[in-house]
Amino acid sequence: MLSTNRNRDIERRAEYLQADQCLPPSSDNSMDRIWFIKDGCGLACAIVTWMLILYAEFVVVFVMLVPAKDLLYSIINGIIFNTLAFLALASHSRAMLTDPGAVPKGNATKEFIESLQLKPGQVVYKCPKCCSIKPERAHHCSVCKRCIRKMDHHCPWVNNCVGENNQKYFVLFTMYIALISLHALIMVCFHFLYCFEEEWTKCSSFSPPSTVILLILLCFEGLLFLIFTAVMFGTQVHSICSDETGIEQLKKEERRWAKKTKWMNMKAVFGHPFSIEWLSPFATPDQGKVDPYQYVV
Repeated sequence: MLSTNRNRDIERRAEYLQADQCLPPSSDNSMDRIWFIKDGCGLACAIVTWMLILYAEFVVVFVMLVPAKDLLYSIINGIIFNTLAFLALASHSRAMLTDPGAVPKGNATKEFIESLQLKPGQVVYKCPKCCSIKPERAHHCSVCKRCIRKMDHHCPWVNNCVGENNQKYFVLFTMYIALISLHALIMVCFHFLYCFEEEWTKCSSFSPPSTVILLILLCFEGLLFLIFTAVMFGTQVHSICSDETGIEQLKKEERRWAKKTKWMNMKAVFGHPFSIEWLSPFATPDQGKVDPYQYVV
C-alpha cells in the first residue's frame, strides 16, 4: 500500500523536483481560456445526447402537441417541455465547457514550492503524470490529462470530468433530463388514449404506422433515460450530502477533511445562500476561497 501511494503521489524532496522533470506551464495554454476536451468518444456521446433531445422535441411538438384539438393543453405542455429541454441543454453545455477544477499543469517546480513557504509538518504532493502540485482530494484524469479537484468521475456524455467547479451543472443536467423524460412518457400515454378514442388519421399529421413507431421509440428513449438519469441524480445528491466523491467511495479513501452538515455540503456545490439560482445553469455558485495546495499530515 505504501509503495502504491509513493508511485502515485511523490512527497516534496529535492531529487523529485528537478527542473528537467517539471517545466513551468506555458502562458499561452488555450485550455486556460476555453475548456474543451478533444476526446472522440466524448464528443460522439455529447452529439448523441443532443440528437436524442432534439428527436424528443420533434415527436412531442409535431406528433403530439400540434395535432391536438385542445389548444390550452398544447400550449401548457409545450411551454413546460421546451423549458425543461432548454434548461437540460444549457446544463449540458455548462457541464461540458466549464473547467471542472483543473490543477495548474506543470507547476511542481522547486521555485514554486519554495514560494509556498511551507511550515513544519506541511507536505505537498506531486502528480508524476501532469507534473503538477496535487491538492487534497484531487485525482488525475487520463482523458482530460489533468489533475481535477474533487473529481467524482469522467462522464463521456458531457465529454468532461465532473469535479469541484461543474458538479452543479451535471446534477442539473441529470435532473432536467429525468423530468423531460417523465413528462414525455406521460404525454405519450395520454396521446395513445386519445388516439384510441378517435380515428388515428385525426390524432396525428403522420400516418398511423409512422405515428406508432415514433411514439414507441420516444417511449423507449424516455424510459431508458428516466431510469439512468434518475439513478445518477440520486447518486450525485448522496455523494454531495456525504461529501465523498465517487472515486473516494470506490477507493475507500480515508477521510482527512473536516466533516460538514448535509446542508452545508449542498451549499458548497450549489452556492450560498439558498435561492432559485440553485436551479439555474446560468448562475455560477459562490463556493468561497480555500487554499487548495496545502494540508497537514
